[in-house]
Amino acid sequence: MCGIFGVYGHKDAAALTQLGLYSLQHRGQESAGIVAVDDNGQARVSRAMGLVSEGFGDDEMLALQGPIAIGHTRYSTAGSSAIENAQPVLARVRRGHIALAHNGNLTNAVELRRALEDDGAIFSSTMDSEVIVHRIARASGESPEARVAEALQGVEGAYCLLVVLDETVVVARDPHGWRPLVMGRLADSLVFASETCAL
Repeated sequence: MCGIFGVYGHKDAAALTQLGLYSLQHRGQESAGIVAVDDNGQARVSRAMGLVSEGFGDDEMLALQGPIAIGHTRYSTAGSSAIENAQPVLARVRRGHIALAHNGNLTNAVELRRALEDDGAIFSSTMDSEVIVHRIARASGESPEARVAEALQGVEGAYCLLVVLDETVVVARDPHGWRPLVMGRLADSLVFASETCAL
């Protein structure tokens, strides 16, 4: 069980995400992180072990500016409790960047990872979430939504995701909807959360 929270279209997206993560702290206490995308499309990440209150000082929050942010509180079910497994994941790819916050378990992650490694992929963590990042990076869809949909074909398990591809936020759940995910509005901004208490 992990907590995910995201904001699209608000000038204080990272600050709101930090507050959302506070309200989702019960979903994971091992690590917390935020990825923010600024007005120029530049993505930055801040991750730390421990509680939300321990991970984001003034300097970290000042660096996380822009109208898009996603955050994560981690309770590990796959992969060790270490900083390299803290989320959100931020990866630079040929078409820009991919940021991903994931709640759930991929039941076929070992097989998917082995296939990616056999094809030359290099992993920097032991969490199952990184499999999805690699699959999105290799997807050939024209739109961000098509790339995420293609990447999730054949992924098994219970999950929900917040994915940032450059300046687009894509939200997804497993086909059965086993993991909770809600959407709300704050004026003209969209807000996504693992539980309604964060809204």
